[in-house]
Amino acid sequence: MSTILITGATGLIGTALQKSLRAKGHQVRTLGRGAGDGVHTFHWDPDKNVLDDRALHGVEHIVHLAGAGIADQRWTSARVRVLTESRTRTALLLLERVKALGMNPQSFVSAAGINYYGAITSDRIHVESDPAATDTIGRISSAWELAVDQWADHCRVVKLRTPVVLSPHGGALAKLAAPVRFGLSAALGSGRQWMPWVHLDDLVRIYEQVLSDTHMQGAYNVNASEHVSNATLMRTVARVLGKPFFLPAVPGVLLKIALGELSAILLEGSRASNERLLASGFRFEHDELEGALRHLLAKH
Repeated sequence: MSTILITGATGLIGTALQKSLRAKGHQVRTLGRGAGDGVHTFHWDPDKNVLDDRALHGVEHIVHLAGAGIADQRWTSARVRVLTESRTRTALLLLERVKALGMNPQSFVSAAGINYYGAITSDRIHVESDPAATDTIGRISSAWELAVDQWADHCRVVKLRTPVVLSPHGGALAKLAAPVRFGLSAALGSGRQWMPWVHLDDLVRIYEQVLSDTHMQGAYNVNASEHVSNATLMRTVARVLGKPFFLPAVPGVLLKIALGELSAILLEGSRASNERLLASGFRFEHDELEGALRHLLAKH
C-alpha cells in the first residue's frame, strides 16, 4: 500500500478519491487551510508560501487537485489570474518544498482541463499532442500544465485532462438537472457544441490506475467514449427524469450578457479522443451517457 498526499481533497473529485483509496488500504494525507491534525490532515497556505513539511515525509505519490472553480465567477482579469495561480503556485510550492527536503516521490498526478484545446466547436477530435489553444481557457489550462511539467525532472508526471464530471452529489449534473425537474429543459446556445463528460466513479478509477501503473506518464484525455452535443445531453437528462424537452434553446447572447467571457465554455466545445487512455488498458464502466445518467440520477 502507498502513502498518498492529495491537495484539493475536499472537492468533488478529492472527496471521492480519498474515500476509495482509504478503503483499499492506502495511507492518505490531505492539505487544507485549517490547523490539521498532523497525522492525516496538514496545514498549508499557498498565498503565504506556508506548508507543513510533515505532510511530505514518506509520501510516494502526490495528487494535485487544488484550484479555484473555473465556472464559479465571471472572468475578470483578476479572476483569470486567480484561476491560473491557484493551480500553478500550489504545484510549484510543493515542488520547492520537496526539493528542499531532499525527497523523491514516485509520481506527481495533476488534474488538468479538457478545455486545453480551447472554447471552440469544430469537427476535429483532439488528441493529447495537439497544441494548447490561445483563447483565455486555453491559456489558463496551458499555464496549469506548464507548472506541473516542472516536476518532470524530479519524478513521473501525469496530467489528466478532465471534462464535465457527472456525480450524484453536486457538481455539474445537479445544476443541469435542477431546471429539468421543473420541466424547463433546454439546450444552451446552438446546442451543437460538444460536451465531453466522465462519470465520477470512472474518474476515480482512472486516478487509481495512474497511481499504480508506472508506465503512464504525460497528458491523457479522460472523457468517456460517447461524444454528445449539449442538446443531446439535455435531452437525455430530461428523458431519464421523465420530463419534457420542448423549450427553445437559451439564446447564447443572454448567457454572454450574464456570464461574460465565461459563457464561452458553455456555448462552445469540441470532442477529444480517449484512445491514449484506452491503450493503457483502462476500460470505462460508464461509457454511454444514458446509462451513466440512469445510474447517477437514481441516487438522487
